[in-house]
Amino acid sequence: MTKKSLKTLLKMGPAVLDGAMATELEKRGVATDSALWSATAMLTQPAAITAVHQSYFAAGAQIAITNTYQANVPAFEAAGIPAAQARELIQSAVKLANQARDDYAAQHADFAGIVAGSIGSYGAYLADGSEYTGRYQLTAQDYQAFHRERLELMMAVGVDTLALETMPNFKEVQALVHLVTTTYPNQPYWVSFSIRDAQTLCDGTSLATAAQWVASQPNVVAVGVNCTTLENIEPALQTLRAAVSVPLIVYPNSGDEYDPITKTWQTTSLSHQFSSFVPVWLAAGAQIIGGCCRTTPTDIQTVASLIHEPA
Repeated sequence: MTKKSLKTLLKMGPAVLDGAMATELEKRGVATDSALWSATAMLTQPAAITAVHQSYFAAGAQIAITNTYQANVPAFEAAGIPAAQARELIQSAVKLANQARDDYAAQHADFAGIVAGSIGSYGAYLADGSEYTGRYQLTAQDYQAFHRERLELMMAVGVDTLALETMPNFKEVQALVHLVTTTYPNQPYWVSFSIRDAQTLCDGTSLATAAQWVASQPNVVAVGVNCTTLENIEPALQTLRAAVSVPLIVYPNSGDEYDPITKTWQTTSLSHQFSSFVPVWLAAGAQIIGGCCRTTPTDIQTVASLIHEPA
């Protein structure tokens, strides 16, 4: 099958990204409270992954992110899964996303869906919240060694683009982008940062500086932020738009707040209020909008309706 192009999709206007995977898996009875997080479903309920992808396409998503954010061979091995099986599971996640997209496209002639292969940060592998601090230091070679196998496994199956997402550490981003662009010189990708505030990555790097570096690299199709609050998105977009001219991608959390004491999520006055924010984000230059933690197909349906409403 011919690989679909995110650049081509964006020529038709702003695009709709999907939302949270783990939240929807939990609704389907998948336990996600381990170090493997949503990757647990590959072991126990792969059909639930397909169902989640399909629910987002039905809600209006044009881009699906594979369930590989926290799926890597060392993480599976730490959970007692043999390496050979871990490799099969990672590739299975990509196949499930591709199949869900193809099945939906077979029933909707005007649908042109994109599958983005998720590569989470080394901090996500640590499973201790490091993707929100960036407080880890490896050499460029060690970052690349960590990411290489998952990248190769996903590329062997085939994805339309890569999602280098929730990235808090600029040196890791540089190492990972160099790995992608030198190993797969024609592969499109986006980079989405984990930020401390609207001007700063979690590791203290200037968001503008990091975005400018990414925008100067080959084959990048978008740069942006994810897994942050709804309120951070507009000022972050202002920072990014002043710094770069590539398409901007944003996918914030739902507006719920996490309580680290009770390890539960609490709703707030802003929870799931995408209808209030999406027009502002579009005006600020966002070209790809979706959702991260705790977002639902209903949220993505709201995003889609606002992006595609008649002018």
